[in-house]
Amino acid sequence: MDTAPKADKATGTGEAYPYTYYGTSYSGYGSPGHGDNQMQRSMQDYLLILRERAWYIVLVFTLIFSAATIFTFTRTPLFQSVASVQVFRRDQVVMQVQSVGDNEIRSAEDLNTQVKVLESFAIIQRVADRLTGEDLKTFLAPYRKDSAEVPVTPAEVIFKNRKIVPVRLSLVLQVQYSHPDKFIAAKVANLFIDEYIAYNSRLRIEDSMKAVDDLKERAEQQKKKVEELAINLQAYREKNKMVSLDKGKDIVTEKLKALNAYVTQTTARLNEAEIRWRQVQERKATPALLLDLPFISSQSLITQLVQQVAAQKIVISQLREHYRDKHPKMIEAVNSLAQTERELSRAIDSTAATFEADFQTAKRNDEEARANLVRQEAESLQTDRFAVEYSNLERDLGINEHLLNNILGRMRETSMSSTIETQSARVVDRAAPALKPYSPNIPLNLALGFLGGLALGTAFAFFVAYIDDRVKSSFDIESVVGLPLVGIVPEIKRLEQPEKAQIVVNNQDKQVVEAFLTLHSSLRLKDESKRAQAILVTSTIPGEGKSFTTTNLALTFAAHGEKVVIIDCDLRKPNVHKSFRLENLKGVIDICAGTQTIDQVVFKNVHPNLDVIAAGGRAKNPTQILNSKNFELMLSDLRKRYDRIFVDTPPLAAVSDALIVLPLLDGSLFTIFFNRVRRKAAQFSARKLLEVNVPCFGAVLNGLNLAVSGYYYAQYYDKSYKDYYVTMAKQDPGSADR
Repeated sequence: MDTAPKADKATGTGEAYPYTYYGTSYSGYGSPGHGDNQMQRSMQDYLLILRERAWYIVLVFTLIFSAATIFTFTRTPLFQSVASVQVFRRDQVVMQVQSVGDNEIRSAEDLNTQVKVLESFAIIQRVADRLTGEDLKTFLAPYRKDSAEVPVTPAEVIFKNRKIVPVRLSLVLQVQYSHPDKFIAAKVANLFIDEYIAYNSRLRIEDSMKAVDDLKERAEQQKKKVEELAINLQAYREKNKMVSLDKGKDIVTEKLKALNAYVTQTTARLNEAEIRWRQVQERKATPALLLDLPFISSQSLITQLVQQVAAQKIVISQLREHYRDKHPKMIEAVNSLAQTERELSRAIDSTAATFEADFQTAKRNDEEARANLVRQEAESLQTDRFAVEYSNLERDLGINEHLLNNILGRMRETSMSSTIETQSARVVDRAAPALKPYSPNIPLNLALGFLGGLALGTAFAFFVAYIDDRVKSSFDIESVVGLPLVGIVPEIKRLEQPEKAQIVVNNQDKQVVEAFLTLHSSLRLKDESKRAQAILVTSTIPGEGKSFTTTNLALTFAAHGEKVVIIDCDLRKPNVHKSFRLENLKGVIDICAGTQTIDQVVFKNVHPNLDVIAAGGRAKNPTQILNSKNFELMLSDLRKRYDRIFVDTPPLAAVSDALIVLPLLDGSLFTIFFNRVRRKAAQFSARKLLEVNVPCFGAVLNGLNLAVSGYYYAQYYDKSYKDYYVTMAKQDPGSADR
């Protein structure tokens, strides 16, 4: 017979498996909520997490609050002084002169630019330069703790301790400076605003002087350019003999106008002469017809001759009345008429020739006039061409002269404005020594330490809870493991294994007795577990109290009048016989081997209505035994003899013996020890039970620590419950067995 190991004080099982359970990776079963009864954590669950880990919170809170307290009361007090300066929206106007730079504050970006100027290293360096003598010694004294260290400069100290704060919805900037000496703090804050105002004024003057120098240089360049353009214009005049463009152009224009009028006249004369000449040409063959032309007949000579011819014809007519044609007077008169007619003909011819000559003259005059007009027009066009280039040169000269005048005027304005004292800001409030230190802020630091300690302590408690993945709450069992919680057994202390295994009959712990009575009632409430005759009890890992649960639950059923047998199917590390102080010389191994019968190995009436079948030693091939036909026959025979059969099997995570036996039974119970097994391991093992398609009635939580039971199971255990058990025990010692 094997020597039994010492009893486990926590579980009463004494189990100690030398081998490890399957692996460490449970892929596919690691996420919460795999069970049939999914749960969500409530606010109460989170409060319970905090209550269980209250000491973590207290420890972290104490450390943080102590650190804040030590930091607060050991830190050198700092005094803060504040000086205010108002930034003008635009520079003050002393004269209506345009400034060199645009300093107008139009937007938040412009104001932020002034803030950056106040924060600039240029201002810091000028403030540092203003600290001399005793002020400088007092200023640096708090920062020169160790002469071996690299010495700090005033500018570095000022940079770390100054702060520029814009006042909301205003153009006021506050300069805040902190220093252990309140007078130095006030002095440095005031130096900041003084240097800021002086810096802006100095910057404006420097910009103005630089602008004056730039304008002088530009003026000299512009002056040379104007002189060059004037010389070019004069040379152009001389080259083209243009004393005055406007005067010359006026002369050409007048000539052109006169020639246009003259051409008009010559054209009219030509047209008139041409008409007369054509009429003369048409009637030239017949002189008499020429006399029909008014401009010929109106000639004085021709008029006289026509009158003479007419008079002579009258005289001849009168003489013909008295004389014959041969009469000397008639002959003389006829000769005189012929002579007059010849003179008239010559006069007409002469006059016709005169009109032809007038036509030719008019034609020549018109052609000459038109030629003169063309020449004058060409001269006018040439003058216009000269005028374009001349105007360009003259315009360039005028523009550059105007630009030169503007530059000279701007230079005089800028030079004048640079000498005018104007400011872009003014002091609103000068800094005064602070009445009390602003740092350390004792109430604020202690409040932050208090709140920070609570917050970090709480966070640390949740972090510990996050990394602590052991099964301890009903949420873990029902939501993560995936099994309903059917019973809770409190932790048992200071008892040996046999006493713990039979605690429901020796009545040494009323709370444990009541727990098994509750478990018994829970199993009888559901039809599935109520009708179950053969029940397997297992766990995830060794040491969770599966044998303890098996023996006490069997005793509870036996106490209620049912015929019960316990079978120890843990053939690797049998334990049931130790619980009842029985021998382990024969049992299941012998029955399956066919060397013994049930009646030969069973321990009858270990307790009223309770029989026990031990393992019969340790088997070298437990899986073959449990898979054998004789094992099935044994269970079949036991079903005929007993109302309830409880089968104790090895842990699921260690070996697969329970899964071999389970298909032959009616259901199973899964034992979980409080705060011992990891969630994923328990979940993995529970999943194995469920995959067999044999009902699992639920999980039994074993070893609940009553010190923290209120955190997780306040509905089951309370101080008032304990008093109730004691009172009931005094009134009815046998109540545990009922």
